[in-house]
Amino acid sequence: DRKIEDIANEYNGKGYGEFKKAVANVVISELEKLQNKVNEIMEEYPDCKITVIDTLAASMGEGLLVYKAVNLKKDGKSLEEVATYIEENKANVISRFTVDDLHHLHRGGRVSKTTAIVGSLINVKPILHVDEEGLLKSLENTRGRKKSLSRILDMMEEATRDYAGTNDIAFLSHGDCEEDAKYIASEIEKRFGIKTMINILGQTIGTHTGPNLIALFFMGNKR
Repeated sequence: DRKIEDIANEYNGKGYGEFKKAVANVVISELEKLQNKVNEIMEEYPDCKITVIDTLAASMGEGLLVYKAVNLKKDGKSLEEVATYIEENKANVISRFTVDDLHHLHRGGRVSKTTAIVGSLINVKPILHVDEEGLLKSLENTRGRKKSLSRILDMMEEATRDYAGTNDIAFLSHGDCEEDAKYIASEIEKRFGIKTMINILGQTIGTHTGPNLIALFFMGNKR
């Protein structure tokens, strides 16, 4: 991962003018550490202002907020307006994901060994999410891959029903199962009329989830 001071120096030396304003998105476990580093950066660059926000999200859930922030900046919104939007809407970033192999969840301490063995024998596919405190939680179990993929689409419909905000794009991560990701994306376009940004899962989170993860992120009602 790149250090925030390297990013500051890069922007300061690329002809963009002074590195003056930025919004830093961060997961909860890194909040205090990053805030300390930001304070050091602002001492080195006294004209700059960096706002640190705990997104209570990870992976492309955090990426969805970055996408929203970039579009707000393009629309001419100020740093303060962008930061306010993220703070007010971060709880509306909904995640729904399913894994294909319970043994990876067991190795990561998410399920017991017994659950992993028995669940695998009866083809259980759990559906999980990141809750309002930024914690990974199980929502329900399905039987079989096809049902789990169908269920996260139904959950998207449930979570976006009567949502007053703008849900104009979905983000989708996959663990080396591109065809499943493309299927989900096509169903989202059919059912919701919005586009989907697809990205392959990185190795850090992929180590905990194993191959064939499908993770869906979108704006909706509270988590």
